Amino acid sequence: MSRTKRYALALLVDFGIILLSVAVSCFVFYENSRGITLSEMVYLFGLLWAVLTVGFHYFNHYRHLWRFASMGETKVIGKSFAFAFVTGGLLHLLFSAWNMTTLPFSLVFMTWTVALTAFLFSRLILWSVNENKGIPNKKGKRTLIIGAGNAGILVVKELKKTIDSPLYPVAFIDDDPEKVGLHVRNMPVAGTSHEIEQVIKRFDIETAVIAMPSASGSDITRIVKSCQSCGTPVRILPRITDIINGRVTLSMIREVNVEDLLGRPPIQLDTLGISQYIQEKTVLITGAGGSIGSEICRQISSFQPKKVLMLGHGENSVYTIEKELEQLYPDLPVKALIADIQDKNRLEHIFSVYRPEVVFHAAAHKHVPLMEHNPTEAVKNNIFGTKNLAECAHQYNVETYVQISTDKAVNPTSVMGTTKRIAELVIQNLNQQSKTNFVAVRFGNVLGSRGSVIPLFKKQIQNGGPVTVTHPDMTRYFMTIPEAVQLVIQAGALAKGGEIFILDMGKPVKISELARNLITLSGLTPGKDIEIRYTGMRPGEKLYEELFTTEEGHMASKHELIFVAKPADLSGFDMDHWIGRLKKIVYEPGSEQTDARIKLLLKEIVPSYQIDLFH
Repeated sequence: MSRTKRYALALLVDFGIILLSVAVSCFVFYENSRGITLSEMVYLFGLLWAVLTVGFHYFNHYRHLWRFASMGETKVIGKSFAFAFVTGGLLHLLFSAWNMTTLPFSLVFMTWTVALTAFLFSRLILWSVNENKGIPNKKGKRTLIIGAGNAGILVVKELKKTIDSPLYPVAFIDDDPEKVGLHVRNMPVAGTSHEIEQVIKRFDIETAVIAMPSASGSDITRIVKSCQSCGTPVRILPRITDIINGRVTLSMIREVNVEDLLGRPPIQLDTLGISQYIQEKTVLITGAGGSIGSEICRQISSFQPKKVLMLGHGENSVYTIEKELEQLYPDLPVKALIADIQDKNRLEHIFSVYRPEVVFHAAAHKHVPLMEHNPTEAVKNNIFGTKNLAECAHQYNVETYVQISTDKAVNPTSVMGTTKRIAELVIQNLNQQSKTNFVAVRFGNVLGSRGSVIPLFKKQIQNGGPVTVTHPDMTRYFMTIPEAVQLVIQAGALAKGGEIFILDMGKPVKISELARNLITLSGLTPGKDIEIRYTGMRPGEKLYEELFTTEEGHMASKHELIFVAKPADLSGFDMDHWIGRLKKIVYEPGSEQTDARIKLLLKEIVPSYQIDLFH
């Protein structure tokens, strides 16, 4: 129905409610005694109709969709009737003083009360019809909803009004003891999350849905294991940050991912601090087509920058994020720039034309075994490219420069980690002579990024195994990409220049346990359906990663999940000397000893580098 037709229908219905209220009030008030004249009824109706119409329009009563009514809409009716009672009462007293009517004030009050009740009841009926429309599919799988809060209630409402839903909710689980034993949406809260197995058996549950958007990864892991011990498949509602419009659709209920098992409570950001250095600024992101770079583009765009410059080497990935931002933020100027950070002339042209005020440097070679066999490329991209970009930032007076680093830069055992450590030293050295605030942000593995272990494991499981793990005791720190980027952006707001920020990565995770979880979430049994095969550590790999060097130590920052490493002592450190020596080896005519010579020189620059000359 069009908006005009809805408005006309609402006026007609309200006209009838007021007319009926006047008739009922007069009949009850007078019973069979004096009676009331037609002209008096017209007066009473006209008075109530006039003041209510004015009140409804003043308080925008007809601009609300009453089938989605809440307490806010109820207040609108209350305000409108309060206005009608005061205004109508004063007018009636005035008309009585002028002898224009002899109707008692008590009749006016009764009519107002009856009309208020009728209006609230009519809106309640409309809301109830909308809430309960649809016929639930009782032939769907008997479903346990884990979480009887707002998210769980939204899930039940959606499932019960969808006749073709494959799921039929029959009971809740909730850890609030005040809810256990009660009914929510006509469904029992049958127990806590520690009683899942008993509830599954008691209600013949065929599937379960986790509806706790802010649950911790450990809680989700425990719930998943309890359900799977009964052979019950588990699905999950996305985290609260993904539920934008407050409503749940069936497509939102998805399979549980390993990211859910490792997830942490939502990160609280200092949005004011971030806005102060991002809002109305031109922001350049290198590596914009990569996993981290593209997420920086997405999150930065929500802080109202003046322009977003997306710089990348691969045209397809940069094009993809450009089109995504154009759709999500149609009023935000975005610019895709194809460039290689090793090309200093191209970078200088970009900085001179666009004058970025904030730079996020996410472009790097990061694959450890691959860079072990290609050290020249790791040096050219991670060291020379970083130096080019940092010098342009200094030359063109960039305000804040945030560089993505890695935990592999700490006491490195790989070429990749060592080049990233030198990249940190490059910007710390330049920070001493620049007005630009140069900072690096160091963190571990991100789930789902290119080259990470999760996509590899998933592909191996799809192929029937085996899942290959290098060592049974190997551990790594993990974060989700959005988590890491949130903290990277937050670190930029804390920057004073020269810091290396370290993100709190939580507890390290065993890679073997990660593999088992992925196999289990795929509905298979580790060691039975899918073999886990240990292949031995690869060149440049560590058994476990570190976040701080021994010399650095760490201090707390203004954010509970971000630490600051003590600045390196660069007195007597001649960066230009070392870069010159590296360039001489990298760019000289081919030699069989080039890779070994590069590694030996890297060891001179970073003495903590645990060199391996045999790979």
